[in-house]
Amino acid sequence: MIWNEAIECADRETMQGIQLERLKKTVAHVYKNVEPYRAKMDEKGVKPEDIQQLSDITKLPFITKEDLADNYPNGLFAADMDDIVRIHASSGTTGKPKIAGYTRSDLDMWGECVARCLSMAGATKSSVVQVAYGYGLFTGGLGAHIGAETMGATVIPMSSGNTQKQLMFMMDMKSTHLCCTPSYALTIAEAAEKAGLKPDEIPLQGGVFGAEPWTEGMRNEIEKRLGIHAHDIYGLSEIMGPGVSTSCSENDGMHIMEDYFYPEIIDPDTLEPLPDGEKGELVITTIGKEGMPLVRYRTRDICYLNHEKCKCGRTLVRMSRVFGRTDDMLIIRGVNVFPSQVETVIAKFSDTLTMNYKLYVGREDNKDTFELAVELADGLAIDDIKFVENLRSRVDHELRGILGIGCKIRFLNAGTLPRSEGKAVRVEDTRTL
Repeated sequence: MIWNEAIECADRETMQGIQLERLKKTVAHVYKNVEPYRAKMDEKGVKPEDIQQLSDITKLPFITKEDLADNYPNGLFAADMDDIVRIHASSGTTGKPKIAGYTRSDLDMWGECVARCLSMAGATKSSVVQVAYGYGLFTGGLGAHIGAETMGATVIPMSSGNTQKQLMFMMDMKSTHLCCTPSYALTIAEAAEKAGLKPDEIPLQGGVFGAEPWTEGMRNEIEKRLGIHAHDIYGLSEIMGPGVSTSCSENDGMHIMEDYFYPEIIDPDTLEPLPDGEKGELVITTIGKEGMPLVRYRTRDICYLNHEKCKCGRTLVRMSRVFGRTDDMLIIRGVNVFPSQVETVIAKFSDTLTMNYKLYVGREDNKDTFELAVELADGLAIDDIKFVENLRSRVDHELRGILGIGCKIRFLNAGTLPRSEGKAVRVEDTRTL
């Protein structure tokens, strides 16, 4: 099912016409109503009337998370507070959160975008959507919720946690679709297995998972253990929340709702635009929001774009899976390391390792220390010395191949690491650099 065929399958000329019209309107809107934007544009010597074609977007200044912090709480709002009907904020950050304000029109847009995403996962008006993202300031729960309601599906607003109750509702209400973090999907799968449930006994048909980086190996694990099709969903609180893009049935990148979000890929060092297929930092301009539009917002997420028509029939540009972030990238012994790279290696050992792991980075004698703690699969024991040493050697070989450096590997019995009910905390970095 394609929720909005006229948009999702539009030819490139039609889409660019929509984008240009909305870009012009957005730039004029923020220049008039948001003083920090006006100051940045004046500093660069650019006016709203200078935007005459899409390529003119490169004339505009970037906005960063530092700008959001500097203008906390609502200095980047482009609408009066009387017109702001909801506030959300980023989760898991230190200091002040990144605040986002939504008008009634913004919420309607959000619902439309997430409805498209759920449709890509096979959901319809007849579906039962179990939302196990956290509700509250975090955008995950209410974002998935508004999309499911927009399409007329039945919503179970479980929020995260209480896994046994999640499983009970899933079975009793015959939930067809699950929305949560991928790590929590595996926690639910583990609970189902302990309850003696086989994948074909679980009513789920599809899942929409996001809010944390995950790999193809983890997707395969979720699909196998829950008996579903797993779809990646992308979004940021400050941009909108979940629904900026989602993977379709082809699982060949995530379709960006580009009639509302204009994407660019830039070199994070030179800030110059990069062509399709070249990995760089994703920059997004919201071209449909009223409450807090963001122009050329540097997401810090690393990916690439593909404008080719998808086999699913959609023409919406696709972004690749996010490979990491420029600001959560670990530099260990001079080497750039993304946690998702480590996860890719762990997934290769799915018969002996679980996807529950944690990275510990520290410093001793002015040298970086790097340790991976990962659980063995259920039924395997760490006291089998010969087996464990052989496995450690194989994992070390794979890690060195993909990272360029080695790390200390510590195996744990299944169930040792804490289970996540939201975003999994994968890294503990104790260095003071």
